[in-house]
Amino acid sequence: MAALAPWGWTQEIPSGSSTAAPHGQTPPTQPPGTQVPATSVPTAASGQETGLPFNGNTQTFATRTLEMVKSLSYFAIPFAMATLLAIWFTVERIVVLRRGRVIPRPFVQRFIKLLEEGELDRDEALQVCEENGSPVAMVFAHGVRKWGKSSVEVEQAMIDGGERQVSSLRKHLRVINGVASIAPLLGLLGTVWGMLESFSKVAEAGAMGNTSELASGIALALVTTAAGLIIAIPSLVVYMYLSGRVDGLVMEMDDLAMKVVHNISAEGLAEKNSRPRRNKEGSESGSQKKAV
Repeated sequence: MAALAPWGWTQEIPSGSSTAAPHGQTPPTQPPGTQVPATSVPTAASGQETGLPFNGNTQTFATRTLEMVKSLSYFAIPFAMATLLAIWFTVERIVVLRRGRVIPRPFVQRFIKLLEEGELDRDEALQVCEENGSPVAMVFAHGVRKWGKSSVEVEQAMIDGGERQVSSLRKHLRVINGVASIAPLLGLLGTVWGMLESFSKVAEAGAMGNTSELASGIALALVTTAAGLIIAIPSLVVYMYLSGRVDGLVMEMDDLAMKVVHNISAEGLAEKNSRPRRNKEGSESGSQKKAV
């Protein structure tokens, strides 16, 4: 098998060699049945790709993440506790602050409708609210206990009950906010601690010391900072989201409470009782006019 070599020479590739033959000479023929071995080319089966460098130390993302966690050393414990607290109370508040649990729409619509139609008295309305037990029902119950009082008195009773409910709705948001505030401080503490370790090792070993020991301290400093930010940023986002949800629920509860105040206050009851009389007086005056 001949191959073209530089400067016009042909190259004969016998079995196991690559000796060049002068130009113009006929290469010796191979005996019948003789096979020329193929040139060995590195393939992906041997762990390499043709024409591309191969890095045998390539690591997966999971391995790198595990090494980063190990490099946290003793700082891994507070970071793990902060992560568990943030996840636990985030899930708990998402469940508690569901709109259907705080303000059950079927109960609210039916309760206000019965009040407007005058089909509930004080004791029945209070019993219905206590049986429901939702936060908005407890706010209504505070106002129902002042049934027939002035609108200012009924409204103040609902405000007092609403403050208690808002406090319970915001109960564990402070924990999430605390995690968002403390995690970066833990990261900063780890950064300072890691740099102190690095400089102490440099001072003990002289000059720049052992680079591996120096790198361990710098790794601790950088990884703790990153871990603190990774925990704090989602915690802060969750805290802002849940705070906004609480504010929205409080505004909706306030609007519904005003409707209840209008129906159970002394002014509202007087207005409701005066409506049939006005209709009756109107009909009587109309009949008188017709008679005239």
